Amino acid sequence: MERILIVDDDRSIRELLSMHLEERGYGVVSAGTGAEGFKLAEETSPSVIILDMRLPDASGIDLIPELRKRAGETPVLMITAHHDMATTILAMKAGAFDYIHKPIDIRALDVALDRALEVRRLSRGTDFLSVEAQGAVKLDDIVGASPPMQQLFKDVGRVAASRATVLIQGESGTGKELIARIIHSYTAGGKPFIGINCSAIVDTLLESELFGHEKGSFTGAVASKIGKFELAEDGSIFLDEIGELSQNLQAKLLRVLQERELERVGGVKRIPVRARILAATNRDLAGEVQAGRFREDLYQRLKVVTLSIPPLRDRREDIPLLVEHLLVKINQRLHKNLRRVPRETLEKLMARSWPGNVRELENVLTRAAVLSQGDLLLEEHLVEASRPEPRFAAPPPTVDGRMPTLDEVERAHIERVFAMTKGHKGRTCQILGISRPTLERKLRKYGLEPGAG
Repeated sequence: MERILIVDDDRSIRELLSMHLEERGYGVVSAGTGAEGFKLAEETSPSVIILDMRLPDASGIDLIPELRKRAGETPVLMITAHHDMATTILAMKAGAFDYIHKPIDIRALDVALDRALEVRRLSRGTDFLSVEAQGAVKLDDIVGASPPMQQLFKDVGRVAASRATVLIQGESGTGKELIARIIHSYTAGGKPFIGINCSAIVDTLLESELFGHEKGSFTGAVASKIGKFELAEDGSIFLDEIGELSQNLQAKLLRVLQERELERVGGVKRIPVRARILAATNRDLAGEVQAGRFREDLYQRLKVVTLSIPPLRDRREDIPLLVEHLLVKINQRLHKNLRRVPRETLEKLMARSWPGNVRELENVLTRAAVLSQGDLLLEEHLVEASRPEPRFAAPPPTVDGRMPTLDEVERAHIERVFAMTKGHKGRTCQILGISRPTLERKLRKYGLEPGAG
């Protein structure tokens, strides 16, 4: 029989709760002071403790850590007449499992009690993933035992034996930059690794960022500046989101790759390029070439070696390994002690399609770790992971009866969001999940700029 310990100085509340809990089939012991509560916690090993905020000899909040320690980390339900934010925060920070206000709603108490008992059952179970911290975790590790990942590791090993240009393809959140850094560490360790996101900077500035500029070459150029290619020296330069480059910059990058030389903006001196080029994209560059948005000659130069990172939904068997690996990192970063993941929680994680891939998994685990108490990762804290997937209806056919092209769908979606935000570009970028320069390029491309006709 499960035993419940009630610690409250109000005799009528102790009797009311005892009667209700005994009717539900629980054994009940009760105490009127903190000292009596400590003694009963040690003697009776309760499954759950119901604790009042104010006791004659102590504050309930101050008693929580010691009560839990004496009762083997038993969940504590705090009851109080206080409704203020600060008291609630202090109680939860001290380790309370839940916080129930007076007058006590018996239904709310039953829900909290059932949850606390379920957590206790899970914590005492043996069917869980164990998270063991064995030494320091390398933050640039890529984890996976699935066939696609094992093949990727082999390909990375082969690539590391040369300084060939590498194109890394994969959806957002799959770890393209991590792969680039691993390639760099095995081929040019100790030398510079310089990364730049090609979609995050407007074209006029991106050219200067990549190639540098001379003093006076444009308004505001008060001094000469070395570009990323020069900064990389004989290390590696990582060009992320390469598919977002404008046609103008594509042509200039092609020339650099062909001649292994560059000229700074406004300069005439030819500067040799020694860095290895690593590029990444979440776009289908072959499709972009066919659509005329990406130069075929540049694509051929970039794809000397192509590495494709599988999305997480295609390697679900790696999720337990990833959860263990990521929780070790999260524990170190947040000073948490999550050591066990129950089977139910792991099944919930493995059932998710993970459109945001490993990055989304790490975000969900981080949030769960922040909300968790003790060493158990609970399913109830996977709020984002348990959210149902949105269902998208097929786009309506065009007036001529055919299905719309990808460009037509994209244009319609951007136009709809832009109208919804009343032309607010910052909010539009937030909703679409793209950078300001990318939005502005697409607005120009589809003739959606204010005043464009």
